[in-house]
Amino acid sequence: MKVFLLFASLILLLAFEILRVYFIMPFPGSQQHQTIGFAYWLGRNIFWVRGVLLAVAAYALLTISYGVAMWKKLVLGVIVAFYAVVFYFFNFRFEADKMFYQPTHAFFAPAAANTIAPEKLVIGVSINGEAKAYPIQLIGYHHQVRDTVGHTPVMITYCTVCRTGRVYSPVVNGKAEDFRLVGMDHFNAMFEDHTTKSWWQQATGVAVAGPLKGVSLQELPAQQLTLSAWLREHPNSTILQPDTVFNAKYKQLKDYDLGTIDGHLEKRDSGSWKMKSWVVGVIQGTTAKAYDWNTLVQQQIIQDSLPGLPVLLLLEKDGSSFHVYNRRVNGQSLQFTAPDNTGMFTDVNTHSTWNSNGVCTAGTLQGQQLQPVQSYQEFWHSWQNFHPATMRYPG
Repeated sequence: MKVFLLFASLILLLAFEILRVYFIMPFPGSQQHQTIGFAYWLGRNIFWVRGVLLAVAAYALLTISYGVAMWKKLVLGVIVAFYAVVFYFFNFRFEADKMFYQPTHAFFAPAAANTIAPEKLVIGVSINGEAKAYPIQLIGYHHQVRDTVGHTPVMITYCTVCRTGRVYSPVVNGKAEDFRLVGMDHFNAMFEDHTTKSWWQQATGVAVAGPLKGVSLQELPAQQLTLSAWLREHPNSTILQPDTVFNAKYKQLKDYDLGTIDGHLEKRDSGSWKMKSWVVGVIQGTTAKAYDWNTLVQQQIIQDSLPGLPVLLLLEKDGSSFHVYNRRVNGQSLQFTAPDNTGMFTDVNTHSTWNSNGVCTAGTLQGQQLQPVQSYQEFWHSWQNFHPATMRYPG
């Protein structure tokens, strides 16, 4: 009986050490089910669970008779050695914050001193007259970068497996909170706050486990586009520069922007409505809609309407920078022609001319500005998972 108790306690130790990390990292089969509740409980209670099982194993080992067969001793030795290996890897190598680190120094440069290529994708943020650009190749490795824009604390986040860029206010319960990357939920990055140890989804900003479950971080407006397109609109913007400590990690994501990266979790499906097909996602109230990226590439503009919101999706000539605008101006929903070779386009209603920044440059509406609508480029599997009732365009 004591031999059984010894082996059972060691096997349970192995199982709990593995499952604690397995359910929140992209191991085969780990991200398909609703296991966050159990994973959170296990993560918060692993110390006493481990202590109890180790105590049981020690008790059984100390009281076991010396007459145990040699083969059982050998099996026991193998299990103990295997547990030691598992303990090391699942506590010091496989945990998310042991694989992805924050910049040791976040250095920003003006356009004149910038080292980031103009065609690289960035997440652009403009608050209170200050603009900053965060290259996806950099924040894709770090997963989050804490900063201040326009005297406002911001949390710039990105998940390469979902292709989700989000910017949040890190203020929780009235104070700026610290977060660490803790793992994944349905292939989406997940953060843990320092104070309450709640777990937060990157794609939605919602706490999915812990004392703050159900609470949402405040999302801040941001754009995804090429650095050159961002600087055209914000010439005084500063740009996050590479932290040379992580140059090897950044290099692994050099082809990520175009979707040609080798990693099977991050490489783009070139067809439409496949798991890793690109979509542009828009949310209006309780309505979510996904627009096929291939259709946008073919048409350059898409004109559509969500409840109470007529939208214009526009793809720039670089094939990467996209905009979503509210096409209602002065109470009238405008219809537009496709952009010409210069990127300018015309509304059919007044024959006024508009540029890619949504500014009317000539005609009856000169000086008017199309209002941007928060939108996201994302893998279809991610958008569909976090917006299960989403509509599709084309349907």
